[in-house]
Amino acid sequence: MRTPICDDLGIEFPIFAFTHCRDVVVAVSKAGGFGVLGAVGFSPEQLEIELNWIDEHIGDHPYGVDIVIPNKYEGMDADMSTEDLTKMLQDMVPQGHLDFARDLLRDHGVPVEEGDDNTLQLLGWTEATATPQVEIALRHEKMTLIANALGTPPRDMIEHIHDAGRKVAALCGSPYQALKHADADVDIIIAQGGEGGGHCGEVGSIVLWPQVVKAVAPRPVLAAGGIGSGEQIAAALALGCQGAWSGSQWLMVEEAENTPVQQEAYIKAGSRDTVRSRSFTGKPCRMLRNDWTEAWEAEGNPEPLGMPLQYMVSGMAVSATHRYPDQTVDVAFNPVGQVVGQFEKVEKSAAVIERWVNEYLEATEHLDQLNEAAAGV
Repeated sequence: MRTPICDDLGIEFPIFAFTHCRDVVVAVSKAGGFGVLGAVGFSPEQLEIELNWIDEHIGDHPYGVDIVIPNKYEGMDADMSTEDLTKMLQDMVPQGHLDFARDLLRDHGVPVEEGDDNTLQLLGWTEATATPQVEIALRHEKMTLIANALGTPPRDMIEHIHDAGRKVAALCGSPYQALKHADADVDIIIAQGGEGGGHCGEVGSIVLWPQVVKAVAPRPVLAAGGIGSGEQIAAALALGCQGAWSGSQWLMVEEAENTPVQQEAYIKAGSRDTVRSRSFTGKPCRMLRNDWTEAWEAEGNPEPLGMPLQYMVSGMAVSATHRYPDQTVDVAFNPVGQVVGQFEKVEKSAAVIERWVNEYLEATEHLDQLNEAAAGV
């Protein structure tokens, strides 16, 4: 399974695990993969705590950090401090959207009180809020890769990361976006098919991956969207990718912060139980369909706002999910890909890496046998 990107990053397997849980980052990297911590939900101060913990537990293994700076978002052209930007955006959120969200949560028995619901907070969905996260990440020597989940990072940020001796990755959903990444000197292009969890486009993985590989060659490409087995990694490498960027699988490991009730919801779900919805972040994001996503699509109800305004409304639901994880499944933010239909049990992260490697070897051995049979060997 070893590819050139393994040597570039000093890892054993080209398996990248995106997660919001520091324990998963450590477990995956120690098992030979590459753990990537999603920073969007952390303040700079909390991110420093998380990365210090990772540094103390990960040994000599490298890891990465994922940020979110979309190419388009409300207030992106405003030249002002984070505090002033936050105030401006807060004033743009209609009261009716806030009332609708609170009523929806209360109708599901979720206690939400004024001033105690994480409403109108500006998360790391902007350059102003992501830049401090990058600065924190660059202080940590074992942190060797910064990925942007939405769009091409600003050129000066890419240069700054390169000057610090680290690599830059960015996700895309089309060859056009991939070329923009390459033109900006992004080191690793992550091609995410529409079946992937979180923010995604509409083109399926098996169509998208080879298109992106061809567009940016010889720049390395990681396959994302629908990765949940070693066979799927084998398919990605056969289509020219150098590794797999995975996310959904790491919701279903023992080291994840998800509760058994939350994980059971994933086990029960089929691939058709996901939906691309703007109801939490303001941009199309694949997640489990539930009462929250359905309510924001219903005729006569408020339509989702753009990014980052919609999260300044839905933040109360995300906060409630953390406070009452087992009581909010029907209104929770559950980003996950269509690969959820493959999940049958919760495993240790190291066991997932081992299983994927073995499945990859079995898949490639099967291809070798077919070739031998065709050649009459």
